Amino acid sequence: MAGGLAALLDDIAVLARMAAASTDDIAAASGRASVKAAGVVVDDTAVTPQYVRDVEPSRELPIIRRIATGSLGNKAIIIVFALLLSQFVPWILTPLLMLGGAYLCYEGAEKVWERVTGHHEAATPVVEKGPDAEKRMVRGAVTTDFILSAEIMMIALNEVAEEPFWTRAAILVVVGLFITALVYGVVAVIVKMDDIGLHLAGRDSPGMKRFGSGLVRAMPTVLEVISFVGMLAMLWVGGHILLVGLDELGATAPYHLVHLLEAPAAAVAGVGSVLGWLVNTVCSLLFGLVVGAVVVAVAHVVPRRRDESGPATTSAETAGTGHLGG
Repeated sequence: MAGGLAALLDDIAVLARMAAASTDDIAAASGRASVKAAGVVVDDTAVTPQYVRDVEPSRELPIIRRIATGSLGNKAIIIVFALLLSQFVPWILTPLLMLGGAYLCYEGAEKVWERVTGHHEAATPVVEKGPDAEKRMVRGAVTTDFILSAEIMMIALNEVAEEPFWTRAAILVVVGLFITALVYGVVAVIVKMDDIGLHLAGRDSPGMKRFGSGLVRAMPTVLEVISFVGMLAMLWVGGHILLVGLDELGATAPYHLVHLLEAPAAAVAGVGSVLGWLVNTVCSLLFGLVVGAVVVAVAHVVPRRRDESGPATTSAETAGTGHLGG
């Protein structure tokens, strides 16, 4: 009896060790997948605060909470869809990931274009009066989040595609919860910084007043820095996804060239790994910028020129016809 109990306890200990190791593996894989999704996360963090601009301060956090809840719903739908694809048609993951990478390049290049030309599209919904305004704002934010969440979860899935089904599922759930908490937690802090600064600026202490005023003045710069970093991160992540995807699909020349450029930097003693990573990152960013610029040209510049030339051509043809008829 004692021997059977000892064997049972030993089996329980083995199972506990296996469960602990599995948990460690899930945590480690979740961390790797979250890091890979950094570019989209930074952009999401930069975009979301704009949805509560000009909103009553008392409604800022409730709106952020509703958007975060919608984001979790988005990720739940995407996780189920992504797991089914990875289980039954795993070959489609690379093309889908490359499609998302091209979209990231497009978004990043469009932001570069806006900075170069000084023309900025309205990125935030107009805050209107009335009971339905908040619902429209949240609905628009959750719709935008769906695209960003899809990119995040596909990037995460690609990092753990070789794991067993339930391990993949657990990792994606952990990544989805972690990133949603991270993004909207940071967003909540950012949108309340102005209020905190104004509160401190109203204190009697001169030091507190200066700190509060400085906090209020610094927030536009903080948002600008986050937006700029997000732009670069999107180009880097999108370009890297496309380079790796092309390499996996047989078009090895672009990524082979990156490795050739990376090798001399990686050979530098002491700092080779950092320099090699920087070369790889810059090459990925530039490749993403080139691809994104092409997509931006196709999506915006070409249709605009066609619209501008269309009426002129029609007028010329009309004038010519009138002359012949006369």
